[in-house]
Amino acid sequence: MRVIAAIAIVLLLALGACEALGWPFLAAPMQQWIAKALDRQVVFGADAQNPRVAVRLLGSIRVDAAQIVIGAPRWSTEPHMLKARDARLTLGYADLWRASRGGPLRIRALRAAELDGRLERQADGQASWQFGQAATTPEAPTQPPQLPEFGLLQVDAGRVTYRDVPLAADLEADFSLIEGATPASSSFELNGQGRYRQMPLTARLKTSGVLPVVTEQAVSVPVFLDARVGGASVHFEGTATDALNLGALKGRYTVQGPSLAAVGDPLRVTLPTTGPFRAQGLIAKEGVVWHVVSEQLQIGSSRLGGSFTYDPRPRVPLLSGRLSGARLQLVDLGPAVGTRAPQAPETPKVDAAKADAEKVQTAKAAPGRVLPDRPFDLPALRAMDANVLVDIDNLDLGSSFLEPLKPLRTHLVLADGVLTLRELDARTGQGQLAGMVRLDGRDAQALWTADLRWSGVRLESWIHQARADNAPPYASGRLSGQARVTGQGKSTAAILGSLRGGVRMQLVDGSISHLAVEAAGLDLAQGLGILIKGDDALPVQCSAADLVVDQGLLRPRVLVLDTRDSTLWIDGSLSLASEALDLRVVVTPKDFSPLALRTPVHLRGTFANPQVGLDKGKLGTRVGAALLLGAINPLAALIPLVDVGNGDDAKRGSDDCATLSRRLAQNPKLAAPRLK
Repeated sequence: MRVIAAIAIVLLLALGACEALGWPFLAAPMQQWIAKALDRQVVFGADAQNPRVAVRLLGSIRVDAAQIVIGAPRWSTEPHMLKARDARLTLGYADLWRASRGGPLRIRALRAAELDGRLERQADGQASWQFGQAATTPEAPTQPPQLPEFGLLQVDAGRVTYRDVPLAADLEADFSLIEGATPASSSFELNGQGRYRQMPLTARLKTSGVLPVVTEQAVSVPVFLDARVGGASVHFEGTATDALNLGALKGRYTVQGPSLAAVGDPLRVTLPTTGPFRAQGLIAKEGVVWHVVSEQLQIGSSRLGGSFTYDPRPRVPLLSGRLSGARLQLVDLGPAVGTRAPQAPETPKVDAAKADAEKVQTAKAAPGRVLPDRPFDLPALRAMDANVLVDIDNLDLGSSFLEPLKPLRTHLVLADGVLTLRELDARTGQGQLAGMVRLDGRDAQALWTADLRWSGVRLESWIHQARADNAPPYASGRLSGQARVTGQGKSTAAILGSLRGGVRMQLVDGSISHLAVEAAGLDLAQGLGILIKGDDALPVQCSAADLVVDQGLLRPRVLVLDTRDSTLWIDGSLSLASEALDLRVVVTPKDFSPLALRTPVHLRGTFANPQVGLDKGKLGTRVGAALLLGAINPLAALIPLVDVGNGDDAKRGSDDCATLSRRLAQNPKLAAPRLK
């Protein structure tokens, strides 16, 4: 027993001595063993100042060398992946085994006077930080890279280059991680520049206090970040525990740029293309989940706010929360809805964001057309899901003639490429708008569906009709109706050009300008009389519209307005595909007029260039007859211009209007055809 004990003591003393001396005879074998485990060249080097390599094996592998190099993969043209001078490296046995089996490399500690890192990932997902079995199993290019992990990283002066083909990133950064005598005297600072997703990037990250890349003990320290990606700039002041992964991040932020999409792109978050914006508020990160409170969000002249959560863990990342605000102008979301966006004022900083600014292009219609044909970004609808409640006090439609929607409430749901505005509820003109709108972006052609209903909308409040001398509004009354339509295409113009469905409307307790009715019927005598005595409101006895839309061509099945004075008919067509107008207004009088040029009024041309004209054939017949009779007797010239009214036509118009009104009341549902 004494012999065995003596042998054990000798072995322990020898083991302790070798551990203290750094196992000098094991440096080369250990280097080869680690290289085999990682399937990568590994070099422990010495120099004149540090002539030997010390390796310690108890509990973990600890290497102290003048130079430690972990080589680049065979496919790389870089001289190495990681090169450290005057370095101390600590590797766990279990960590090294997991790396050899395909897991991410975890370095428990690395202290170095200088560090040079060369990280790269190819288009197929092969990455220089993959070792062993993982080197033959590329990362998914669409997923964030699984970079090496550090328990402690302390570097006097470091430089890292990062080239990632899937992320279109080419970055360089200088950094230092200094651990002082006390936590308060320690610091981390990084200055980087390059390009990310084809956009210029600059960043400065600074902390005071110990901030390892991945800390063994979660210690929050102050963090300052100032970055610019393309045209978007980010400023953050707060705390974090992790320099690279921004663990336990919490603080205040300010973000601004030429578009919300300019911020969403680098963060892999799908945000709409808008006008210039600025946002500030609070931000926090729990694990990989982000929480944002936007105290102030300015988009153009819109004033919004809200609270949101972004979770990248599901197969499709999810954005949820609530968007609210006092004012939203539709023009500020112009590019997102396929219309023109306001131009941002030019500043010298815009030059640095040229690539991003080109993306935020204004949406213009083709020459000679009005409807915008800017293509929708359909792939963006499939990049993220969303579940957001919307509560806007005032939605300005961008028209000086229409009253805003006050308020607007809806539930925005984006799931599997289908964007839906559910439970739409808005107020305007003392009435209500409700229904649903959906944009299905799963196919190459977007499928748009709308099912909308409105009721009690007072025309005199909804449409601004200010007139001189306190004259009554041109039209008043309570408007109700519904629209169920579908369309398909890659832009607003294409969808409207393929629109199919129907629209029905009814005016109750309405009135119309007496002068407008007589002007539409070219009743010169009564129109002159109204001009002399002043316009008055002519009660509408019945008004109804039944419109059908097929392949973008809108035709009135019935569009009639009946008053005690006249019945107005509108027929013809309006093309949303070609933007051509071909409408006719026919007025059937119920009373006698001594001087009238009763003839249909035509509205032709295009949306961009409408033209109002008269039926020249019928007008010529009346005027020709008047001239012929005038040659015989001047008084006889008035005979063709006398209108005794047409009771039968007027009665037919009244009956048709009443029939349509009853049908609308009995069957309010309107079916929209399905697109094939």
